[in-house]
Formats: sequence, structure tokens, C-alpha cells
Amino acid sequence: MHPILLLVAQRLALGLLLIFAASILIFAGTSILPGDVAQSILGQSATPQALANLRAELGMDQPPVTRYFNWLGGVLQGDLGTALTNGRDIAESLSSRLGNTLFLAFWAAIIAVPLAIALGLIAVRYKDRWPDKVISAVTLTTISIPEFMIGYLLIFFLSIQLPQLIMSLEFLSDGVRGWLLANLRFSSVAMMNDSMSLVEKIKSITLPIMVLTLVVLAHMMRMTRAAILNVMQSAYIETAELKGLGMLRIIRTHAFPNAIAPIVNVVMLNLAYLVVGVVVIEVVFAYPGMGQYLVDHVSKRDVPVVQACGLIFATVYIGLNLVADIVSILTNPRLRHPK
Repeated sequence: MHPILLLVAQRLALGLLLIFAASILIFAGTSILPGDVAQSILGQSATPQALANLRAELGMDQPPVTRYFNWLGGVLQGDLGTALTNGRDIAESLSSRLGNTLFLAFWAAIIAVPLAIALGLIAVRYKDRWPDKVISAVTLTTISIPEFMIGYLLIFFLSIQLPQLIMSLEFLSDGVRGWLLANLRFSSVAMMNDSMSLVEKIKSITLPIMVLTLVVLAHMMRMTRAAILNVMQSAYIETAELKGLGMLRIIRTHAFPNAIAPIVNVVMLNLAYLVVGVVVIEVVFAYPGMGQYLVDHVSKRDVPVVQACGLIFATVYIGLNLVADIVSILTNPRLRHPK
């Protein structure tokens, strides 16, 4: 078998094994939580017979191994279970919320990935000069601040202070002031519904997109810069310099293509974060995504919902890391052209 096919098959098998292990950990972690699910649903005034009937209905009277394989079998058939709090099908409830989360992550990635690569290339081009120092300082600052703090700061300055500043500018005409307020008004609550147009949806999630971009931009930029600088120390780069090629051409033609593998890895890791790590951002901006859905049902002790959301997040994270591994394998010339 070709080395590339063998490695890809091994990575796929390892990915499936990791998802299986994650499902065990998720089920075990939710099963050993203190307290009684039936008691929390029926309340303190429930009779012992009512509690026993509900436990039997939920399958809580069965051994943990039996309950796990029943749950896993349902998941493999597309049945994520039923929410305990409202009796609704979890897969149906998650379909729209997963779409909202992916919508937010998509637009954040569209902005963050090209911007991070461009800033990384600029930092390499002007290494140890003021553009490199400014970019590194700003990105290091944003990566050091918790994302919820960045969210609250943007809400304060852009949603509260900016409209007040515009209203205080007396030299502006009423028409100009109204136009600025209409176009520079950032909502602190990211609402989303099917009746909104694409432009209205993007405008509604502007602040969450800005927060996610600032959070993931720093890591991707710094890794892009480090990967390209590592390639720049190679002998063939020195040969290109001796030939009289310009620095921009050397970076674009020789350094960047050979640094693709580590850059793709860090991009995929941050894309995984955009999908999995939006829980805090969705709570801050009350965005109707999977993160908000998960937090709402954690507080209600809705175990099936927590298990379903955890498994989806784990699958997405492992899947994107698997894609990064496969891309790294495919971009390795030693594997593509073995001797």
C-alpha cells in the first residue's frame, strides 16, 4: 500500500477510536454527577413510587454499561434522545442551533484566517522592525485577555459609548448623525431568526465575530510567523537571496509553500476552537447557538442534552484535527514521492 494511503487510514482509524473514547468519557462524566436526576425533575415532594417509575422510564434502573450502549446505539442511528425538561427531540432542537454556531464560526474564520496569514507574512517581512513589534504586541495583548472580557469591553465602547459620542458631536447635521447611528450601532445582543436577511444576520453578530477574530487571530499569526521564520533559515532560502531575489518573492514563492503544513495545523486547531469554544461568547451575547443551549440545560441538569452537545463538540474537534493531520500528510513531498 502507498505510504500516504496507509497513514491516512491509520489517522482515520485513530480518529474513530478517539471519538469512541470521548463518548465513554462524556457518558461516564455525566453519570457520576452527584444528585438524582429523577428527584431534580419531580421535585422534593415526589413520592418514592413516582421516583421509581421515572427512573424506570429514563432507564436509570439499568446497569451503566447497558445504558451506555443503548445511548451509543441511538446516536449511531441519529437518535440523540429526548430532553428531560421539555420532552422535545434533541436532534431537532440542535439542528437550528448547530447551524447558528457554524454560521458564526464561518464568518469569524473568513475574516480571521486570511488576516492572520497576511499579518504573519508582514511580520516576517519586517522582522525585528516596528511593524513586526506592533503586530506582535497587539496580538499578544489580545491573546492574554479572556474572551468574555473582550466581549464586555466591546459592548461598553461600541454599543454604549460610541452612540453617546456621536450624539454629543454638535457640529454634525441631523442627517449625518442619523446615518452614523444607523450604520455604526452595534447590538449587544446577537439575535438570529429565519426572517432576517443575510446582511441583517451579519450585522447582528458583528460584535461576536470581532471577539472571536481577536481571540484566534493572535495564535494563528504568531504560529504563521514562527513557521515561516523556521523555513527562512534553510539553505535554499540563502541560495535564493544570493541570486538577488526580493524578500517578498522569496517569502511568497519559497518560504510560504514549505510552511503550509504547520500553518494548516494551527488554522484547523483554531477553527475547532471557533466551533467548540464559542460557549462563552454565545452566553455573553445571548446568541442562540449550541453553546447557549448547552449552558441552559446544564443549569437544568438535563443530562441527555449535555451528553449530546458534548459528543457533537468532541466529534467536531477531533474531526478538524483529523483534517489537519491528513492535510499535513498530503503536503509532505517525502510521502508523495517516496523513493
